[in-house]
Amino acid sequence: MIHNKNTTLGFNHYLFLWFGAAVSIAEILTGGLLAPLGFQTGVTAIVLGHIVGTIILIAGGIIGTDERIPAIVSTRISFGQYGSYIFSILNVLQLVGWTAVMILAASRSANEISKVLWGFDQQSLWSLILGGLVLLWIALGRDGGLKKANMAAVFLLFGITLVLSQVVFKDTSLLSAPARGGMSFGEALELSVIMPLSWLPLIADYTRFAKDKKSAALGSGIGYFVGSCWMYIIGLGAAIAAGNPEPSAMMLAANLGLAALGIVVLATLTTTFLDAYSAGVSFANIFPKLNEKHVALIMTIIGTLTALFVDIEQYENFLIALGSVFAPLFAILLTEYFIIKNRRLRPELLVNWRAFAVWLLGIYLYYQFMDIQFILGATIPVFVITSLLYRSILVYTKEWSYCLNNK
Repeated sequence: MIHNKNTTLGFNHYLFLWFGAAVSIAEILTGGLLAPLGFQTGVTAIVLGHIVGTIILIAGGIIGTDERIPAIVSTRISFGQYGSYIFSILNVLQLVGWTAVMILAASRSANEISKVLWGFDQQSLWSLILGGLVLLWIALGRDGGLKKANMAAVFLLFGITLVLSQVVFKDTSLLSAPARGGMSFGEALELSVIMPLSWLPLIADYTRFAKDKKSAALGSGIGYFVGSCWMYIIGLGAAIAAGNPEPSAMMLAANLGLAALGIVVLATLTTTFLDAYSAGVSFANIFPKLNEKHVALIMTIIGTLTALFVDIEQYENFLIALGSVFAPLFAILLTEYFIIKNRRLRPELLVNWRAFAVWLLGIYLYYQFMDIQFILGATIPVFVITSLLYRSILVYTKEWSYCLNNK
């Protein structure tokens, strides 16, 4: 176990941290993708998917609290030191991608608002402004000013979600809106599981500083589950009622005016700084002498520049790619840690090829389940199959080794 004396964060901090992370434009847009199912079926997929995804997310956070190590470092338990380097690179890529997506989505909303208010149409400039504010947020640091600022921001965002909810659901007829087809329940369930799953390579970066396991698990789980479900449902309702889950349209409809820009900025800051900071933590797994904050600042700059060129219409494919990589990865790690109860970092283990073989098979199975539109999505069956297969391989190889040594 790697001990850290700075274990000062409690339930309220994690509740605010993860609720703030969930209140994002990207989550509202993702909820809007589920509109073809209709409201009631869409909400069912959202809640069920988030129950599964949040349970897995909490389990990943528990490893961070117990062992006092970042999320990517914890993968060394199953995949070895060099194996964790591969996942560090993959995680940095997905976090830079998330930084770009968050800034791009926010800049689109900010631009729509500024066009209506002042006739100002400069989306690229908004991307640079938002990226600069994220840099400032990271520069404040994890403790002190940032902790208080984040809590204040979350209180404001909570009030705004009430306003958005009132705008979207003032017409109660959408609650009985029928399905219009074009999306299977399994695909909707998967899009709901993926969002909490995408935070798995990050959560232990923060729960490693918890006072105790219970406060971190409950605070993170409740904060994220409530916030993310709420954002999805707002996006779902907006897409059904107005055919547009774009948050700027909702805020302008609520006559929020200039306050709408502040909302976009706050939602971007409370989410994107987590992505950028954890990119720094993952990079430091390979190069431990580097300063995490300095790397996070560089990652933010790269993500901001990427936002100037990427196409947000590929957002759904980005989510599916994340699920395919991280579902089997953490199925193996959680199986090793909680079922097999191997909980120590082994310096002598450089690469665990058995784990990598099962992980690659899990990626293949993920896309197979997506292709057949399995009713439970892809993450749930892949998690179960990967876990059972990995455990079976470990048991078999242990028994085989025992037989050879006792001939």
